[in-house]
Amino acid sequence: MKRLFALLLVALALGTGWAKEATPLAEDPVVEQRMISISEEMRCLVCQNESLAGSRADLAQDLRRELRTLIKQGKTDAEIREFMVERYGDFVLYRPRIKPETYLLWAGPFLLMIVAVVVLLVYLRRRNRVLDDPQLSPEEASRAEALLQESEK
Repeated sequence: MKRLFALLLVALALGTGWAKEATPLAEDPVVEQRMISISEEMRCLVCQNESLAGSRADLAQDLRRELRTLIKQGKTDAEIREFMVERYGDFVLYRPRIKPETYLLWAGPFLLMIVAVVVLLVYLRRRNRVLDDPQLSPEEASRAEALLQESEK
């Protein structure tokens, strides 16, 4: 029992020797909360499918540091977003602004859906016409009649 206790103490002592001090999330929790809310609306430029807040890429960490600096300078959320858009373009925003350059981006899915519905309706109408009123040539009609007579025998 004494050996187990001694081993436990040694392991505990060695473990604390390698442990590092936890780094605080932020010097100011208000700044950190604002930075998170702003960065969740922005796209990581490296990952492209992750928010700036959730990305672990080096560039994302740099951009979050830049956001903290701008917040500490007293910039408003709108000014910070404008700064990021000027620097990195509309791509940095998860919800790009509606303007002539992004009309297709916003309306594209709806236009594709409308085109798909029209194509489907045209296809279904043509298919129903063919199924409802089959037009056989006289040669095909006589061949079909001969086949039907053979099956009756």
